[in-house]
Formats: sequence, C-alpha cells, structure tokens
Amino acid sequence: MAKNRTEERTGFQESGAYHPDYDLQTDFVMVYGIDGTMEQRIGQWRDKGYVVHLMTGIAWGTYNDYLDGKTDGRTHWDEAQTDRSGEMIVHGKKPVVIPYMVPTLSFTDFLAERIRIAVDAGVEAIHLEEPEFWVNGGYSEAFKREWLLYYGEPWSPPHASPDAQYRASKLKAFLYTRALDRLCAEMKDYALLKYGRRLRFYVPTHSLINYTQWRIVSPESRLLELPSIDGYIAQIWTGTSRTPNVYQGVRKERTFETAYLEYGIMQELVRGTDRRMWFLHDPIEDNPNYTWSDYKQNYIKTVVASLLHPGVAHYEVSPWPRRIFQGKYPSEDGVGKAAIPPDYATTLLHVMHTLGNMAQDEVETEDAAQGIGVLIADSAMFQRMKPESEAANAGKYDGTDPEGFKKEGDTELLDFSPFYGLALPLLKHGIPVRPVQLDNVRRFAHYLEDYRVLLLSYEYMKPEYPDLHYALAGWVREGGALIYVGDDSDSYHRIRAWWNESKGSGGRARTYGSPREHLFEQLQLGGANGGIYKAGKGAVGYLAVRPDDCAASEAGAEALRSTVRQTMEALGDPALGWRAKPYFKIRRGPYVIAAMMEESVADEPLVIDGPVVDLFDPSLPVKREVRLMPGEQTLLFDVEAGRPAADEAAVISASSRIEELDSQANGFTFIARGPANMRATARFYCPRMPVSAVLECEGKTEPIAWEWDSGTRSVLLEYRHGSENKANVRVDWGS
Repeated sequence: MAKNRTEERTGFQESGAYHPDYDLQTDFVMVYGIDGTMEQRIGQWRDKGYVVHLMTGIAWGTYNDYLDGKTDGRTHWDEAQTDRSGEMIVHGKKPVVIPYMVPTLSFTDFLAERIRIAVDAGVEAIHLEEPEFWVNGGYSEAFKREWLLYYGEPWSPPHASPDAQYRASKLKAFLYTRALDRLCAEMKDYALLKYGRRLRFYVPTHSLINYTQWRIVSPESRLLELPSIDGYIAQIWTGTSRTPNVYQGVRKERTFETAYLEYGIMQELVRGTDRRMWFLHDPIEDNPNYTWSDYKQNYIKTVVASLLHPGVAHYEVSPWPRRIFQGKYPSEDGVGKAAIPPDYATTLLHVMHTLGNMAQDEVETEDAAQGIGVLIADSAMFQRMKPESEAANAGKYDGTDPEGFKKEGDTELLDFSPFYGLALPLLKHGIPVRPVQLDNVRRFAHYLEDYRVLLLSYEYMKPEYPDLHYALAGWVREGGALIYVGDDSDSYHRIRAWWNESKGSGGRARTYGSPREHLFEQLQLGGANGGIYKAGKGAVGYLAVRPDDCAASEAGAEALRSTVRQTMEALGDPALGWRAKPYFKIRRGPYVIAAMMEESVADEPLVIDGPVVDLFDPSLPVKREVRLMPGEQTLLFDVEAGRPAADEAAVISASSRIEELDSQANGFTFIARGPANMRATARFYCPRMPVSAVLECEGKTEPIAWEWDSGTRSVLLEYRHGSENKANVRVDWGS
C-alpha cells in the first residue's frame, strides 16, 4: 500500500491551520479560503509533506468588501441572488450576511484578483466549489440585466410560466459556465506566464441528481466543454443521499440507494474522458443534530455505494476533519454532546487509507454484461418549479432543515419522483441501473456503446438538441433496448423550444407536441400507443404513464419492471436476461464490496466465504464467513487473493500511513504516521508467528499488543501515533 503523494489518490479540505489531531496523512490537502492566513496555512501543510491545493467558493464567500464597493467604488448588493419576495438567498446563518451571487463579469474579475494571491503562494491546483444558482432565485437587478443581454428581450419573472422558469434556469447555468471558463483560463495563463507553471482547476460539485432534487441549477456536464477545467470532486455524502424519496408509495430515507445513483452519475460524467474525478465521503454531515452511531451507519452506506463504481479510484476522504476529530455531537442517551468514539475514529482511518489502494487492475462483478441506464440531462434542473402555484416560492433546501422545507414548500416536488420512479424499481431488485448523461450523447462518439438497455422520460427533463434523437434511434436500430415512460402531460413540453418552433420553409418543417413525438418519428413509431415494438435489431418499450406513477405504488413499480423485462426479451439475447437479486457485490483486486438491499426480492442473507478481514471493524477480525442481512453493507479484504507472491511481510490494512516497510531475516519494521496520539491498529501478512512487537515513539520504547492468526499467517498490531504523528514499529519472530 506504499503510495506516492504526487498521485493524489486521497485528500481532504480544511479551513483551519495545521493541527496534529487531524493530520490524516493523505496525499494532498485543499487549504480552504483566501484570507490573510492563507499563505501561512499553505506553508504549514506543505512543510508536513502534503501536495497543497486551494479550495474556495465561486457562488458564495466572505466577499463583503466587493459587495460594499470597497474594491472598485461601486456597491454590488444588486448581484446577490434574490427570490420572488425580494429576499436575498444566503449561505448559512452567520452574523455576517453571505449571499449567493449572480456571477457577473464584475464578480468574476473580483474573484480573479483574489485567486491570483493563491497562485502567487504556489498552490498546485485550485478548486472552485459549488457553482450554484437556486431555482427560487432570478429576481435581482443583476439577473434582469443578464437576461436582457442573453435573450435580447425584457426579463420575465421565473414563476410566471414554465417557459420563463426554463429560460431563467438555462441562463443561470450559462452564467456559471461563463464565469468558470473566464476565471480558470485567465488564471492558467497568469501562472504559465509568470511562473512557467501549469496550474490545474477542478470544480467540486454536487451530483446532477442532488442538484435537481434540491432545486439548484449548476453547469454540471457543460463544464466538459471547457478546456480550462481539469476535473471534478463529486460532493456526495450523507447529507445529500439521505434526502427522502418515494418507492412503492413510501417516502423515507434510502441513503445507500440514493448514494449509489449519485456516485453513478458522477462517474458517468467523466467516463471516456481524461478528466479527474474524486469521490467525496463525509464521516459526519453538515447537519450537526445526529448522533455518532447515525453518522457511522450512513457513512458506511455512502462509502460502499461509491466503491461499487470502479471507474473512479480517487477520493476526498473528508471535508473538514477538524469538525470530525475535534467536534462534539449529540450523545446516544440524549444528554449533552460527545466527542468521536475511538473505535469509529480508527475505522475511519482504515477506510481512508484503504481508499488510496482502490486503483486495482482486476475488477469482477456479476453484472458486467447488463449495461442498463436511466437517462438524465442537465435540463432536469431547469424545470424544478411549479409556476403560478403556491410552491413557486418554495424556500431554499440544503439538507439541514427538512422540517423547515415541509412548512415552506412542496415536499412532493422535493421527492423528484419522476426520476426515482424509473431508477428505484430496478435498483431495489438488484439490477445495476446507472444514471446516464444524455447531454454526452452528442459530445462523445460511441458514448452509448457500453449500454444495452436505456430508460428515458421527457416528463422531468428535455432534450436540448434534436440530433440527440438521431443518435438514440441509431443506437436502438443497432440492437439497443429503449424503454420510454411518459404521457406527454408535463407543462414544460410547451416551452419555446426546437420541437415546437417551426423555422423551415416551403412547409417542410414540422412541429411536435412533445419531444417524444420527434424521437418516435425517428424510430418510425409515430402511431405507438403503449406496448413493445421492434426497431431494426433493437426494441422499444413504451409505458404511457407519468414516471412518478412508477414510484407511487407497488403496482406502478411492477409495471415498469414488466415493461423493461419484456423489452429486453424482445432482443432475444440470452446474455441480457433479467436477473433479480437482493444485493450488489463487486471485487476490486483483493477487496470485496457488497450491499444487501431492503425492500427487495428476498430477505435471506448474502453469504461471503472467507477468510476475509472486515475493514469496517477497527479490530480487523479474520472471518471465515460473512453473512450480510438486508440493509447492511460491507468492505472486506480477501486474504488469499491479496497474499503477496514472496513470503514476506505486507500490509492488509492499517489505520496509519505505512512507510518504509522492511522485511528482514528475523522480523520486519515500518513507520506509521497518523493523527496525534490516536489508537491505531494494523494487520500484516507475517511469514512466522512473532515473539515480540515494540513501538519506538517520542524517544521511548514500549511493547505493543499483538495477536497472531495461524490460519492466515497474519498478525494484528495495536499501537498509538505519537504527538508528532509518527511511530516506529518493530515485529520480531526470532531466528
């Protein structure tokens, strides 16, 4: 598990100064925020051996000097995002008002001057996080000016009609795309000219699924068209994934399933490109009102969900480790607050270091031949308001106050059932359905080749270009199975768009009541009215109902599954059989990752044969068998699969960064690095039973506890990191 930090496999973000209590020993650190202490903080982390990046917000921050006019002599409060009632949309509940911004050219220039300071400080990469424009915004004077410049017509209130809302959201996505392109290109040029250094830019962003569900507009896949952007961080964690959704009529948290879909669309976002993607995990979340046991349970769900997507092997292991390892949260008995339990802290470090070893050449899954996807487009973010209704002024929801949103807005809208109605009925039956980025079909040749079955509905999104349908129709005729779900009832079908604006001459152009009609015309299914149809070598299943009906009841979910099964059968390909099961399982090298589903086809446990080591247990027990019950997830190390070819010491798992591991004739030594004074455990392959194990730390030598497992020829060690985050360990097995 020895790793080169320049590979940047694992990292974290932190706004505080360096502190030994949260020195996680990852490859890189993202120093957060541009203030008077930034250069000092950069130097502190660099001196500890980290590759140093910078992270700052592009939509919000302590930018009051700019707002108050101290930077250019003109106040800019009219650039704050504003809702229908004239209230600013603000970030957090701090004494200082921090509004979300309309990214004007002036604001972009202001950010450039601040980021120039970070470039001068020598950071190797910059992360501009969360380009977010809230759906209930779009009423400020700055936005009205941008509307006039973009559309060449006077501003229309976003709540006035579906067309106004769609156009407002499309403009919001454009504004942040423009800001990022301008800012990143300018700073890259500056770094190259002044320092001869190639600066990298990344965008930490929530998933398209979450932004749509939370009613936020962001550029998402549009950033793939910007050469100045080098990649993303997938900001997915308990706070996004525990947002309730509806399956078979029951609204509740489904953290694992939602996280699986969220990580899936983020993996899909960069599939086939040279862009970097880090998956984020958070051992707690922004809402500070849960207990440590709740945080741990949901953290495990998100980690396992992410590991089921082997196309990504880089991770942000934590945002804000200071609030994890120094923070306190409600105790289990409801009395007072408690610091992190030592066992959970040790488990976190095991997982964090294991994540740095996930770039495995060998990946095995039972679902490799399936290739089943649910299409989703950036335009899903553009129609997340019910115009001219009470919900048109629904408040901001960011995952921290679910009860508040229920009081202010439309919980049914927050459910995002049209999408989950297509995804959950398959996912709950163990079908490896993945979200597929519709916008990428026209960006990348052969984008759909990895998929045999696709589900599509235009009731919650719209195709922005007609040539998407030519590609989809060609994919079907070459042997794909397309399942379309929808009844053309969505009010956004009537926005001004290519399918209903006739611009042809001589009577040749046609208009369509919905984009589905144009798609079916390309498939020569103009008169279809529900059912299964052949199209070339492929097949089309048409379920003429609203997709949220598939979430509303057990019958709706089964109707969807039945249509998918029948459409797959119409292809006549035995390799594409419907294989329902209550679990997901994958191997990545020696690692076994598995999850048992609730609300699925069976309740019998999933049995995984050993010997395996449970990496979610800080004592790293060797198990001869693991039985996984519904609602449980696991991360295991297969001892025999991971055994080194040479008969020497090797790491199975450690809650430390292991360096300078040296096997000798009578034992082995290594250096362990990690947070100060924290209890640590490690299991090593060990050719012979030890006779002793000692720790050298802070000038003292002391024996440490060890436990030998003869069946696997491995030893468990228990030790501590010193106050200087370093310990030397020696294990002897004698002559």
